[in-house]
Amino acid sequence: MSVELASDYRPSEDEPFMNQRQRRYFREKLIAWKDELLRDSRETLEHLQDENQNHPDLVDRASSETDRAIELRARDRQRKLIAKIDAALERIEDGSYGYCEETGEPISLRRLEARPIATLSIEAQERHERREKVYRDD
Repeated sequence: MSVELASDYRPSEDEPFMNQRQRRYFREKLIAWKDELLRDSRETLEHLQDENQNHPDLVDRASSETDRAIELRARDRQRKLIAKIDAALERIEDGSYGYCEETGEPISLRRLEARPIATLSIEAQERHERREKVYRDD
């Protein structure tokens, strides 16, 4: 049984939470995001390979190395983000997507729309951040 989504479909609080249309909507959103990140990664690799040249000027070489380090850090963050996207896709498949890992309550659609990889409700996330801040301040 397939569910067709209109291109202008947006999940609504007026429909059952994480119904088939919502799950498909978020799956498609996550896959599109992952595809974009992978495309960016390929472009970065191509750019780094093209840029793999020796600069005779020390300043040019230092600047190139700095740019390279920044790009590699950005790609590492994206690699971690792709792992979170894959985990969210797995949660869609096992039926746990959209529910707070801490409380089991539904995560608001607005939060999922803004951060589709969210695993905590806003309230649980705020508690988590407060605990982190307390331990960080020690």
